[in-house]
Amino acid sequence: MNTNANGNPPGQPQEGAPDTAPQLNCLTQYIKDFSFENPNAPGSIAGLQSQPNINVNVNVAANQLGDNDYEVTLTLDGRAEANGTLLYNFELTYGGAFRMFNMPQDAVQQILMVDCPHLLFPFAREIVASSVGNSGFPPLLLGAINFFALFQQRIAELQAEAPASGAPN
Repeated sequence: MNTNANGNPPGQPQEGAPDTAPQLNCLTQYIKDFSFENPNAPGSIAGLQSQPNINVNVNVAANQLGDNDYEVTLTLDGRAEANGTLLYNFELTYGGAFRMFNMPQDAVQQILMVDCPHLLFPFAREIVASSVGNSGFPPLLLGAINFFALFQQRIAELQAEAPASGAPN
């Protein structure tokens, strides 16, 4: 049985810690779904003369699993093209199960949409880099993602939609 530094099972409050101390624990991480296509190999690899156009989209989703447990999924969807030819495309949904204790209710959504994907991203980035590299292309090293800015953008979009949806027809 795994234990934390104080001998408690992972995801349980630390012994001696005040019952009111906020805690976030990552219980597990996993590949939920992964697809990689290299449809024009080996021709696309051998004939690559120019820098490909690479487009990557990011999506974060969260759902509650239990009283204190949440699943957060980070989806990375990417595509590389050169001279009108698809070189490769991928879709990775990388998930994590998280347990929270004593979090202020108004902070939970931000933790799920900012902090949790921030913890998941380095592992998802490595899967993408290795897969692209193993396909015969140079590894795709994704840059850092500002999940807080994405969260703020989504909040602004929802606020902009709210008045329109509440208007009488």
